[in-house]
Amino acid sequence: MLTTIAKFRDDENGATAIEYGLIVALIGIAMMVGLNGVAGATNNMWTYVADSTTEAMQKSG
Repeated sequence: MLTTIAKFRDDENGATAIEYGLIVALIGIAMMVGLNGVAGATNNMWTYVADSTTEAMQKSG
């Protein structure tokens, strides 16, 4: 019984899995923050393209 408890106490597989899970979570959060910034810039670009196209079409005809 004591050897089983000692093995369980010394087992680090669960801790490693938790560490990897935390790393993946941090990477995911960093990706969401980065993509949020890119999405804003992309949205502004397409708004500019749409406005420029509309303006050009109104001037031509």
